[in-house]
Amino acid sequence: MPDKTLDPTPGQTIGPFFAYGTVFPKMHEIVHPFSPGAIVLGGTAYDGNGSPIPDAMIEIFGADSDGTVPSTRGTLRRDDHSFTGFGRSFTGDEGHFEFWTRNPGAAAGKAPFFAAIVFARGLPNKLHTRIYLPDDEQALAADPLLASLDADERATLVATRLPDGSLQHDIHLQGEGETVFLTF
Repeated sequence: MPDKTLDPTPGQTIGPFFAYGTVFPKMHEIVHPFSPGAIVLGGTAYDGNGSPIPDAMIEIFGADSDGTVPSTRGTLRRDDHSFTGFGRSFTGDEGHFEFWTRNPGAAAGKAPFFAAIVFARGLPNKLHTRIYLPDDEQALAADPLLASLDADERATLVATRLPDGSLQHDIHLQGEGETVFLTF
């Protein structure tokens, strides 16, 4: 008897009503804003025409500052002490998203990064990408993913460190400066 293969189920387009069931208190506060080492990771999500996306949802997951990948439960009930590494932020009218988090440490000796997922209306499936910290040029140069990209593509994955220590990273779904997205 031949092996049967199932056709994949198509993704579900999101929005504009996807907030129901996805919102929880302090969802963008991975750490308490006044805790030691707390930083802001913010940016703007843009569509293919360069216009801000007012109703996207961005999720991030990152290692703790020592490189430990968190396994702490409690993502949906923030206690202001436990670090789960996971956060969710909706974009506002100007396409801006923001997280309170920590700088992830290098997990397994790799360049530190946040795993990021983008959900937006019109996308049949979520988009996966990474947001790398800009601070260690040697680690960035040795990263296998970044090494496989040209300079313009690499630039779409590396955040900018601002003078106050926060990180700025914009996400472009299409067009000029399109963010590199990963296939899963």
